[in-house]
Amino acid sequence: MTKLNEMETKIEKHLDYPFLSQYIKKPEIDRDKLLLLLSFLDNLEVPAKSKENYALTTMLLQTALDTHDQVTNDAMDESNQRNIQLTVLAGTYFSGLYYRLLAKQNEIDVIRVLSEGVETVNDEKITFYQKDFDEIDTLISSLAKIEASLFKKLAGYFSVNHWEELFHSFLLLKRLMAEKEKFLHKQKSALFDALKKLIFSKQEQSLKELSPEQKKYLLLICDRYIDYSKELLAKARKNIPLLNSVLEERIDHLLGKHHVVLKSLAEEG
Repeated sequence: MTKLNEMETKIEKHLDYPFLSQYIKKPEIDRDKLLLLLSFLDNLEVPAKSKENYALTTMLLQTALDTHDQVTNDAMDESNQRNIQLTVLAGTYFSGLYYRLLAKQNEIDVIRVLSEGVETVNDEKITFYQKDFDEIDTLISSLAKIEASLFKKLAGYFSVNHWEELFHSFLLLKRLMAEKEKFLHKQKSALFDALKKLIFSKQEQSLKELSPEQKKYLLLICDRYIDYSKELLAKARKNIPLLNSVLEERIDHLLGKHHVVLKSLAEEG
C-alpha cells in the first residue's frame, strides 16, 4: 500500500500541468491498474529504478488513453471547443511524457512494446464504439483488449504469461461490473448500447426505451460474462503463488461483489 501511494503521488506530479488544469478535469489514476502493475513488477528481477520507470510510464500512457476517452461525440461549439481541444492536447501531452522518460533511460524496446499496446487499444476502441459485431463473444473480447492490452504487452515482453491471464480476467471483470452498474442506474453504457444493437438489431428504440423483459435479457447476458470472468480470475490467481495481500484483498472483493440485480426491472413490468 505504501508503494501504491508513493507511485500515485509521483504520477500525479507528472500530470500536474497548471495551464491545462484551468480548463479540464483533473486526470484520474486507475488505482486498480496501478496496483496490478506494481504487483507484477515486484515479481520481476530487474533494477528498482527500472521498475519505477515502467510503472510510471505505463500509467502515464493509461492516463493518456483515459483522458482521450473524455472527449465526447457532441458537436463542437463555442461553449465546449476549448475544453475538447485541450482534453485532446492533454492526452497527447501525457503520452509524450512516457516516451521522454523511457528514451532518457534508453529503453527503446519497452517504448516499442507499449506503443504496440496503445495501437491495439485504439484499434479496438474504434471497433467497439462503432458497434460493428456479429456475435457477443467478439464484443466482449474487444472490451477485454481495450482494458488489458497495454499491460498484457508489458507482461509478454518479460515472458510472464500467467500475469497476462490475470490482467485479462481482472480488468475485464471490473469493466463488466462497471458497465452493469451504469445500466442499472440509467446512465450511458457503451457495452449495453452495443449489446442492444447486436441482439435487438431490428428495434429502433433507444436503450432506455426497451421493455423490462428486453432489459432483463441484456442483464442476463452481462451476468453470464461476469460469472465467466470471475471463473477466469479465480483460475489466474492460482497460477501466481505469491500475490501481495493488497491485491489478494482486491481480488476477493471483486469475486464477492457481484449479485444479480433483476428484481427492480421485473417490477417495472
